[in-house]
Amino acid sequence: MLLSIAVLAIVFILIAVRQIGSVKLQIWQIMLGGAIAVLLLGQISPENAIKSINLDVLLFLFGMFVVGQALEESGYLSHLSYKMFRRAKTIDHLIIFILFGMGTASAFLMNDTLAIIGTPVVLLLAKKHKMHPQVLLLALAFAVTIGSVMSPIGNPQNLLIALNGKIGNPFTTFFVHLLIPTIINLILCFALLKYFYKEHFHDNNLSHSQEPIKDRNLAALSKFSLVLIFFLVAVKIALAVSGSAFDFSLTYIALLAAAPILLLNKRRISLAKNIDWHILIFFAAMFVLMESVWLSGFFQSIIGSLNIDITSMPMILAVSIVLSQFISNVPLVALYLPIIQNAEKKSRETISFVEFAKIGIPLTILNVLVYWIFLVVL
Repeated sequence: MLLSIAVLAIVFILIAVRQIGSVKLQIWQIMLGGAIAVLLLGQISPENAIKSINLDVLLFLFGMFVVGQALEESGYLSHLSYKMFRRAKTIDHLIIFILFGMGTASAFLMNDTLAIIGTPVVLLLAKKHKMHPQVLLLALAFAVTIGSVMSPIGNPQNLLIALNGKIGNPFTTFFVHLLIPTIINLILCFALLKYFYKEHFHDNNLSHSQEPIKDRNLAALSKFSLVLIFFLVAVKIALAVSGSAFDFSLTYIALLAAAPILLLNKRRISLAKNIDWHILIFFAAMFVLMESVWLSGFFQSIIGSLNIDITSMPMILAVSIVLSQFISNVPLVALYLPIIQNAEKKSRETISFVEFAKIGIPLTILNVLVYWIFLVVL
């Protein structure tokens, strides 16, 4: 029983260290190694391993990555960023636009996608305005993390909950409970960024220039795909509100949005090759490893012996906040979901751990307080 837990511990230690001697490891390689290990050690059968892989999540990610890749390669992303940021006259405005613009976009395009395609955008902004990119990268990181919370398709863990949590109308449910807390937390994020990085803020006027579109055909298809995403989200919300018996999976939104790009553009093969397949491998391997841990019964026995109600709101918040710092939030949700259901039936710029934690820790505390007030107190 403890072999799966031992493999899980080794995987997360390696994810934290990312290096064995002189060999640097990628997260997907570590997770894949963990999945292979539990298979070879007999902790999960090949049949159960295949069944554990959530195709809905993988297909959703694939579709969104295709749209994101097309946006970047066509130049339409730079075009959109100019439209979004051209009204930013000062650094304050620019940070606010990044927080709320990227935060809102991540709720519909998924934070992984926005993190990938948003990084070159903020680096370009930093270069144009002769700024140190650190504060803009931090703003992007916190924007896509906080903003993605308010939507069932904002991040992979939300998607797991929406697909497996039996939520009737996920968009409405997420927006009703999390829209206002998300806005408050984005405002708090701006305040903390300005407090810790006040030397990066100045009153000089910013001058913006528009980047040319590289591939007009692909840009047009990318624009159509974006419109299609928002349209399908609106349709799904309308169907849920009207009480219609007809519905469609969240996965269809991503696949239908990617279809015009894959079917109508000659660069479909190169686009497909350039998406981040490593993330898809990571998720497939993660599902296998988490399933082996679940089958071991280790966490179930601990929870049973402690005689605690893991389905209560305070306990869910506490476990999620603490364990996600060590396990990572997506594997945590993959592990925690079946427990709850069972009980109820591109850049060289880097940000150091200290720099990230300097804002991340107080911001997390404030975010948790806001969520606690809206989800528990009110």
